[in-house]
Amino acid sequence: MVINGGFYEVPGTDIPGILDEASRQGVPVFTLSTAGRTDKESFFGAVQETLPLDPPLGPSMVWDALSDSVWSGLHELKSPRVVIVWPDARPVAGAKGDFWIALEILREVVSALAEDRYTGGRPTQVSVYVAPAPGGGETVLAEG
Repeated sequence: MVINGGFYEVPGTDIPGILDEASRQGVPVFTLSTAGRTDKESFFGAVQETLPLDPPLGPSMVWDALSDSVWSGLHELKSPRVVIVWPDARPVAGAKGDFWIALEILREVVSALAEDRYTGGRPTQVSVYVAPAPGGGETVLAEG
């Protein structure tokens, strides 16, 4: 298996192979877990628990601040390659609302970190793999 930079929707059954290959190649891996929830609070929580952030995020949930913090946090790793997996999301097709914004942020991070002009000549190949939660359909948001 080849791990290329980019944003991919994959079947959940592909995730173990991606993780094994990244480990074999010594590529840092970050696994976002939202338990099938794709609302803003769940995504922010998963990012804050999982990804390197620079600067750290405060209690307010501002999409632009999240994007900047993820970009800088990954760039400061000084790793030429990074893998992010989100194995319990929803299908990407038809994404809307908070889920669409979360996916767009991940796509923008992939694109911007690949550019010499944005990274001071030190690009990072980011590979994002999103897999639908088991069941593959819409996940009902938990109350609470």
